[in-house]
Amino acid sequence: MRLWILLLFGAAFSHAFAQTPLGKLSVEKIMRDPKWVGTSPSSPFWDKDGKNLYFGWNPNRDVSDSLYHISLQNYTPVKASAIQKQNLVDAGLLVYNQDRSASVYAKKGDIFYEDSRHKKMKQLTQTIDSESSPKFSFNDKKIIYTRNQNLYAWDILTGETIQLTNIKNESSFNPTSANEGSTGNLKSGVNNQEDWLKNDQLKYFEVLRQRKEKREASEKYDKDTRQKEMRSIVTDDRTLQSLNISPDGRFVTYSLVKRNNSKSTIIPSYVTETGFTTEINGRDKVGNIQPQSDFYFYDRKRDTIYLVKTDSIPGIKDIPLFINDYPQLLAEMVRKNAKREVAIYGPTWSPKGKYAVLDIRSSDNKDRWLVRFDTANGRLAVLNRQHDDAWIGGPGINSGNVGWLDDNSFWFQSEASGYSHIYSTNLITHETRAITSGKYEVQEATLSADKKYFYLVTNEKSPGEQQLYRLTISNAKSELITGMTGASQVKLSPNEKQVAIIYSYSNKPWELYLQENRPGAKPQQITNKAQSQEFMSYPWRDPELVMFTAEDGATVYARVYKPAISHKNKPAVLFVHGAGYLQNAHKWWSSYFREYMFNNLLADNGYYVMDIDYRASAGYGSNWRTGIYRHMGGKDLSDNLDGVRFMVQNYGVNPAHIGIYGGSYGGFITLMALFTKPGAFAAGAALRPVTDWANYNHGYTANILNEPFTDSIAYRNSSPLYFAEGLKDHLLICHGMIDVNVHFQDAVKLTQRLIELGKDNWQLAPYPVEDHGFVESSSWTDEYKRIFNLFETVLKQ
Repeated sequence: MRLWILLLFGAAFSHAFAQTPLGKLSVEKIMRDPKWVGTSPSSPFWDKDGKNLYFGWNPNRDVSDSLYHISLQNYTPVKASAIQKQNLVDAGLLVYNQDRSASVYAKKGDIFYEDSRHKKMKQLTQTIDSESSPKFSFNDKKIIYTRNQNLYAWDILTGETIQLTNIKNESSFNPTSANEGSTGNLKSGVNNQEDWLKNDQLKYFEVLRQRKEKREASEKYDKDTRQKEMRSIVTDDRTLQSLNISPDGRFVTYSLVKRNNSKSTIIPSYVTETGFTTEINGRDKVGNIQPQSDFYFYDRKRDTIYLVKTDSIPGIKDIPLFINDYPQLLAEMVRKNAKREVAIYGPTWSPKGKYAVLDIRSSDNKDRWLVRFDTANGRLAVLNRQHDDAWIGGPGINSGNVGWLDDNSFWFQSEASGYSHIYSTNLITHETRAITSGKYEVQEATLSADKKYFYLVTNEKSPGEQQLYRLTISNAKSELITGMTGASQVKLSPNEKQVAIIYSYSNKPWELYLQENRPGAKPQQITNKAQSQEFMSYPWRDPELVMFTAEDGATVYARVYKPAISHKNKPAVLFVHGAGYLQNAHKWWSSYFREYMFNNLLADNGYYVMDIDYRASAGYGSNWRTGIYRHMGGKDLSDNLDGVRFMVQNYGVNPAHIGIYGGSYGGFITLMALFTKPGAFAAGAALRPVTDWANYNHGYTANILNEPFTDSIAYRNSSPLYFAEGLKDHLLICHGMIDVNVHFQDAVKLTQRLIELGKDNWQLAPYPVEDHGFVESSSWTDEYKRIFNLFETVLKQ
């Protein structure tokens, strides 16, 4: 075991580990290569008959996962054969008609139809072209699918196939129309040789004029007598998206999106097979011009196209509150009185096609409108408006989790109460009611096939747990289906009688279970390879879940790893999770499994370690989610500082011997801590950190900080680059050089800033072949060796 220690972490580790239980165990080996943890199952799904459960698994530690399955008669996992995989259809891909007597699905670019009532299956297409997105329409009499950006309909009774749309990827401008009616001279429009010759021939040859007149008369007769030509939908220079059709087959809906040529970043890759530096095309930066879209309804009966206009929506011209900090910009916006740009999603049609509900989002993401589109006149009627001065978000909201309880009642999720819950609105009575409520989040919601129940994954039991509940809609009675402490990721069988569960606990990686879909049912474990013998040979800690009070009175959740024997300096380390909107102080196996193991290693070497769900972490409602609005490095950082005070008061750690580390957003917080609160942490390791938020992407950053040219104050307050002069303590920066998420440019810019400021006690470790998430064991080993050496050198001196 000592050899592993020396190889993986260097001689600097050997003395420390000789004093701890780790000297006899394999935690370093496990950290270095994740295969030593074990292998967890993933992505479970049922076949279309609901008789077999499939999942990804790698019990033999092969190069990659394979597809395994169990049957309801035999729970022993078996690797799927080539024939099974070829014939397999995921039940989640089936689309049913209204009475669920028939289904349709796409497989390998073709469309298949099954009539369960008559036990019939038919392949509708067998073409070189790819067909997709099948569904029932025309009151369940036809099956609609997409081919080459057009809709086609297959008649179930007759077997006839007809084309419903005529999408033309061309400009609507006709270059010849400008010359119609020309008389033969340049001023009247004849500006090329062909036009001149044509007019000249017709002017001097009678036979040509007569033939032309006969031909045109014949063409006119044919045009007047033959069936009217299908209406063309011309895309111009835009991209067609979201092509769909109503359940009665009357209305076709689609978006036309115009993408702007924003400047993207270039990421150099230096270590390549050719020996030459190559360029990776990266994303653009926050504030670049965003795509613009228009949404259309095509009424096939009236042969009329409606452009959905949002001018009359309440609040469409509202000016964001933050603009008050910029008087000149505010005055300009008041003068213009312009409506905000929007993106339109949907529609979600009622079962019989009577109503269409659109999900409309403002481009600044501060408003969401659920509106009914009146198919008679093209007008919009607002059913629900959600507004947040920060930004709209939360579970089930950004994903657009919506649907119909019946022909008149539409359901959706909203954070109106401060937590994401389910609501319904009646389109006749206009009554809106909350179906769920409380200080917890509905994180997943699925309506049962008979529409009598919701199957909900929530954290109602505890912010640190995820459990499945069945909610009876008629009386709002909720029943707990899963009960194992931790997190249960679930997949219901097609008949809703069985639940596949991927379950884990704080110190136990994910395993697959199966249980009946009823309260009190006992889950049966299917897999048992998530923990290898090496992994089980070490007593992994079950971190203590604690709560403390932040400086503004809020309750903060955290996990604490305690040492059996604390070092004489009473050192402590804060681990800061990444992603911002992510939860890590919970009772299930963390996605940060390497950091979990490293925290165990630190505790075995005499450190107290705390892992905090700081402001903006997931799982705690809208106020927590938006707590960093316009100031990243504000409340999120102060929550971590309050965590330090909690450790000092409750565990007796020495405030002069505190370290901090984290990756991505955690690396950003580490920099803000060292730059803006010098002395609070003696040492910090910032891994792949954002140093300037103006370099990051639009979708994430603009929600929190708006745009750099409209809210420069927010970017100035939130970017570590502007506070680098505050560095007094020890800093390690680690960054992958081909990082396409947080670009290596961030580390380079900060490096130059620190050089110009003449700062000492810092170092940069670049990793030439690594992206945002490292994949090479040698890189992980080097990174954690450096972090450990930093803490050992600084916090224990």
